[in-house]
Amino acid sequence: MSDNEMMEKEEIFSKVLRAGRRTYFFDVRATKAGDYYLTITESKKFTNDDGSFHYKKHKIYLYKEDFVGFTEILNEMTDYIVEEKGEEVISERHQKDYQKSYDNNSTEEKTKDEVPASTESFTDVSFDDI
Repeated sequence: MSDNEMMEKEEIFSKVLRAGRRTYFFDVRATKAGDYYLTITESKKFTNDDGSFHYKKHKIYLYKEDFVGFTEILNEMTDYIVEEKGEEVISERHQKDYQKSYDNNSTEEKTKDEVPASTESFTDVSFDDI
């Protein structure tokens, strides 16, 4: 039996989640003994300087004995994020007017004049003003 036939026989059920440059593949597969397990594959598209592209893939194998613990922790983590930050996406990529906030505890020393505390205290300065 060829490798292609083995892959087709092994894959039982699949779903795909497209998320920007990333695609997530959820595949139920069968072990040699006939039991099922889950693979989660993240595929990310990268563009080369010449315009061509390639994909980098990372895969997680999740077996039935780990489902409960994995699901509990995943739910706990996602609930925490939504409770702390809400469902709105906050990032430079998703919001054109995004203002990066600076960490006051960073190793570099910054004075209040160097880093605005909020976007409200930010003043637009043109080079003519200098």
